[in-house]
Amino acid sequence: MRQTWIRQFRAEPQAAAALAIFVIATATLVGAWFFQYVLKYPPCPLCLEERIPYHIVIPLSLLMTVAALAGAPQKLLATGFVVIGVVVLGGAALSIYHSGVEWQFWQGPTDCSGPISDIKSAGALLSQLQKINVVRCDAAAWRLLGVSLAGYNVLISLLMAAIAACGLLLARTPRVAHRVTS
Repeated sequence: MRQTWIRQFRAEPQAAAALAIFVIATATLVGAWFFQYVLKYPPCPLCLEERIPYHIVIPLSLLMTVAALAGAPQKLLATGFVVIGVVVLGGAALSIYHSGVEWQFWQGPTDCSGPISDIKSAGALLSQLQKINVVRCDAAAWRLLGVSLAGYNVLISLLMAAIAACGLLLARTPRVAHRVTS
């Protein structure tokens, strides 16, 4: 059975490209959740915004995998790869911005705030202000080899964009006539 799946993905390289994007995006988002919930590194507002492309790319790439395996039209697959490419390049741009903020190349967002519900009572307001823990966007919570999570997100996003470009190029070439049926 395993050989059948391998042959199927070899016969449909667009499906393999979409599946690779799905696996990379899912692993990246799971890794972000691991840092947040297991290692207790709370994400800053920019980190949370950097996750938005993954919420688009994960279901889209899975859908693209199924569509490619089902023999969807080449224009549909090409459109899907273009959308994925645009989304991940947007994510890369946001990650570059975040990395620049962390390295103090430019100023980041200044409107970070915590939840304040009752501002009529001075005691309640003071109590809430003391409990607020704002995560700063200009301080990297973790680095490996001098690169922050935002920096790694740039690299991962560019990798997914390159795979989407390969999928797009494959969508422009004529489809192989033989299909694996077993």
